[in-house]
Amino acid sequence: MKTSRRIGFISTRFAGTDGVSLETAKWSAVLEGLGHQCFYFSGENDRPAEKSYVIPEAFYRHPTLHAINQVAYQGTWGDLHEGRKRHPEIRDFHQDFFSVYIRPAHITQQIHELRFYLKEQLYKFAQRFSLELLIIENALAIPLNLPLGLAITEFIAETGFPVIAHHHDFHWERQRFMNNSVHDYLAAAFPPNLPSIRHVVINSVQAHQLASRIGAAAMVIPNVMDFDSPPPELDEYTNTVRADLGLAPGQYLILQPTRIIQRKGIEHAIELTRRLGLPAELVISHASGDEGTEYEKRVREFAALLGVTVNFESAIVGDERGVTPEGRKIYTLGDVYPYADLVTYPSSIEGFGNAFLEAIYYKRPLVVNNYSIYEADIKPKGFKVVEFNGFISEATLEEARYVVSHPRENAEHAEQNYELARRYYSFAMLERRLNLLLSDCFGEDV
Repeated sequence: MKTSRRIGFISTRFAGTDGVSLETAKWSAVLEGLGHQCFYFSGENDRPAEKSYVIPEAFYRHPTLHAINQVAYQGTWGDLHEGRKRHPEIRDFHQDFFSVYIRPAHITQQIHELRFYLKEQLYKFAQRFSLELLIIENALAIPLNLPLGLAITEFIAETGFPVIAHHHDFHWERQRFMNNSVHDYLAAAFPPNLPSIRHVVINSVQAHQLASRIGAAAMVIPNVMDFDSPPPELDEYTNTVRADLGLAPGQYLILQPTRIIQRKGIEHAIELTRRLGLPAELVISHASGDEGTEYEKRVREFAALLGVTVNFESAIVGDERGVTPEGRKIYTLGDVYPYADLVTYPSSIEGFGNAFLEAIYYKRPLVVNNYSIYEADIKPKGFKVVEFNGFISEATLEEARYVVSHPRENAEHAEQNYELARRYYSFAMLERRLNLLLSDCFGEDV
């Protein structure tokens, strides 16, 4: 007989449409479908209140955490070369020691005070919900909350709690973390290698990196969608999607369904729109998010330079349907996808690629930059998409024009893509692998 387990998810945030929050919702849906109960520890949370334990200091954008990260990753202290005057504890040291690789003592103290506090809260979380297993969602991979990663690591070391560490992207994959003053913390907790941790990564490259860097084996579980449940039929609510997104009759809707951040390569989507030679407008569904607005400014300037109309529509594309304060209809991304004549996914770096799976799920034609994980893990499956290698070539344009002008042939390819995704990236696949992990954790058939 299957045993129902009480499972606690831990991360900095479970809210919105970021990849970690989306994949966590899918994991919890599968686990609850298997009869388990799920609970959530985070700094920001949109899960049911009766299942949640919210600690503001766990959110990586908490003011104290933001100040720590400014020093840890941007060298705002050591670079000033004025530290000796303001910090007498090191005034006798040689000036050459001042660099991005050192941190002031008060930052160390802040990190450890928060570490201790957060560890106390983790104990209370586990006790309040009588937890039997923890699933750590990226909090031991991306070091945006150093105290939380250290607290989780110490909690595991002190309790031997069975843990599944679900890593989405590692600090060594992001340039912003390369130069830092917290190498000791990164080595200790991002990620740790402890006996009770089962590591999970979302692509094969990460599995190789994890093995070589910390000597830990990892199971690869890619991102998934519920391909056994096709998207619902369109209803009357969506009849106004094209007009509300700024499309005139006869225009092609080219959809960029991502946040506006540099690694998404949105310049390629703008160039493609310009060079297609078709009446088309580019719609970007998401806002800049947590990485500032400088890149959005660059995107707007580049679009103006090429004379491309880009509609920034994050105000009316949300998590659920509704109405803006100005009275405009709010659509979900699922409402928008079926109206896209072409989806662009020109990212240079992705841990896996949620937008890729979404386009396949809604059976839309797709233009993809041949980023490393796509080439290693996705492309070999045989998906039929328009590919380019770092730049938009004439061959890319010809293929994209052919796709949008041959809907019947494209529909056949879309069905083939859907069946491939159902085989490799479905909830059924996720269920099988989670059962293996639970069996490994508890030594039983589940």
